[in-house]
Amino acid sequence: MKDECGVFGVFGHLEASELCYLGLYALQHRGQESAGIISSDNGEFYVVKDMGLVGEVFDSNRLESLKGSAAIGHVRYSTTGSSHAHNIQPLYAKTGQGKLAIAHNGNLTNAGHLHTLLKKEGALFQSTVDTEVLLHIMAKLKDMELSERLIQALSKIEGAFSLVGMNETCLFGVRDPHGFRPLVLGKKDDAWVLASETCALDLIGASYEREIRPGECVLITESGIQSIQYSTISMPKQCVFEHVYFARPDSIVYDQSVHKVRKAFGRALAKEFPRKADLVIAIPDSGNSAALGYSEASGIPFEFGITRNHYIGRTFIQPTQSVRNFSVRIKLNPISAILKGKSIIVVDDSLVRGTTAKRRIVALRRAGVKKIHVLISSPPVIAPCHFGIDTPEDSQLIANHKTVDEICEYIGADSLGFLSKSGMLSAIDGLDSRSFCTACFDSNYPIEIKDKGKYSLESDPIHFC
Repeated sequence: MKDECGVFGVFGHLEASELCYLGLYALQHRGQESAGIISSDNGEFYVVKDMGLVGEVFDSNRLESLKGSAAIGHVRYSTTGSSHAHNIQPLYAKTGQGKLAIAHNGNLTNAGHLHTLLKKEGALFQSTVDTEVLLHIMAKLKDMELSERLIQALSKIEGAFSLVGMNETCLFGVRDPHGFRPLVLGKKDDAWVLASETCALDLIGASYEREIRPGECVLITESGIQSIQYSTISMPKQCVFEHVYFARPDSIVYDQSVHKVRKAFGRALAKEFPRKADLVIAIPDSGNSAALGYSEASGIPFEFGITRNHYIGRTFIQPTQSVRNFSVRIKLNPISAILKGKSIIVVDDSLVRGTTAKRRIVALRRAGVKKIHVLISSPPVIAPCHFGIDTPEDSQLIANHKTVDEICEYIGADSLGFLSKSGMLSAIDGLDSRSFCTACFDSNYPIEIKDKGKYSLESDPIHFC
């Protein structure tokens, strides 16, 4: 699975663009394809967007060009729309009611339907991302205050959306009624901050105030902050995979410490799958916390048995089969001096296609490991996500068509266990288990998927070079 996107916004700070840059740096794990910032200064918008990592897109000159005391930013992994320059967010437009910019984390599940209607009415689309649908809807609404336009537009879209946006005088943040994706509110001196995760607040020295509630819209101006509860449902459906994998362990998501929740997953694994072994190791970095929890609960020592190379690029060019075979070792390399002759428990956060796990088992065998028990700190993934995660189709999800024993044989492990759904949910202390979306584990989608979460325009005749 690929991360979705990260959003960040700041209002009322003289160094808004610099803070936005740092915030995106902290959210880089949520999207590595492109990055963008739009700032606002006395009614003028300044834009820097490009393909690449945050550190590649922005330098001192580009940051200096982003004037003003308000800014919004976005890091992207494409879940809808292809990976091209015209899809880089934030998106912006000059409407009859003024300038508007929006950055979006999630997927609109009725975007295809809305796109067809808007196109028939003469809308001209410049990107292939679902976020642009919202811009067009808001542009059509005339003679209204921003808050009224937002509420009207939000009533027409469905799916997962945590948004930050702004016009010339206001920064706004919105979370969909189900609360699929996280969004938090913070404060830095007298400035307000919006971010996908609290780790971005920590980096800039902002205090964590609270989560934006599901179905809430906050509007921030020089007069202060206004909250509008534009929609209410009986039970939110927050993405549990944020705690399994996506969020950084130093973040607070859904008012819970991600690291503590993942350790609790590991303790639950130890209860459900007691194993005899010499060592517990993790697939770094996302398996670290769960492996620590398993070690503490089982009494089996935890070791760093695999080293991760943190300096590889976003892609690895593999021109020949002989070179392609080294791709796994470039990212993760077993420490044979620790592992040779040992029976080990390998803890990972998830298992999707199975191909990567298979290569890792081969590498561990090559390092001299005697016995390998693989334990996964989440249930088997059997269905694709339509709410902002780039998940393979059913046919590519190994647990969709193989039993646990068959998967174990395929990856070459001595045993394999997945944390049960009940064990996973009960490990998240203090939250109602019904408040989580678990569709990728059980196919029970909280809302109707009209467009199957996939949205794109017809073949685009414009090629960005």
